[in-house]
Amino acid sequence: MTREQRLWTVLWLNVALLGLLVVVGLRAGSLGLIAAAGDYIADIGAIALALFAIWLKSSRSHDGRFARAPVYAALVNVVLLLVVVVAVLIEASHRLMTKSFEMAPTPVIWTAVVAAVFMTIGALILGGDMDVADDTTADRLNMRAVLLDTIADAVSAGAVAMCGIIMLVTGGFGWLDAVVAAVIALVVGYHAIELARDVSVSIKNAGD
Repeated sequence: MTREQRLWTVLWLNVALLGLLVVVGLRAGSLGLIAAAGDYIADIGAIALALFAIWLKSSRSHDGRFARAPVYAALVNVVLLLVVVVAVLIEASHRLMTKSFEMAPTPVIWTAVVAAVFMTIGALILGGDMDVADDTTADRLNMRAVLLDTIADAVSAGAVAMCGIIMLVTGGFGWLDAVVAAVIALVVGYHAIELARDVSVSIKNAGD
């Protein structure tokens, strides 16, 4: 499977799950699923940018300016992730302060499990293409960004599923949904900032 085929496969996995997460998240009142859906939107944009950057680089290989396209695709990915993080943290804070904890756990559990399984598959697909011999630093950085997003999706979906299970079994702990969503946002934000540092270094080195 080529790199483009891997990216297209994971792109369609994200698209297929996005609608499910939004619908179930809104109907069940789960901020965790909404947070995951927001992350999937960012991932779809990031993968589309990655595919565009690869196409642009190969079609304009005679022009050195386009060799840096994957780096800037990764930078846009960082910005999208940080926007999602801020939005989720604001909503989580609002729910905790107003004690708005109503959530239907059963549909949340099944939806989160499905999302976790499919995103794990997506991460395995992408992970098989991380050590290509002729990759530039920009290429590796771009693929790392997409793989990071996919792994974060799988982990966050697993956390949402666990949250739903606890709420279903105990009949309480409604605040867990907002807390788990906030924790997911912070973890994703941390890795996004770490990736931003790598992008900054890569851009700086290219200018030296």
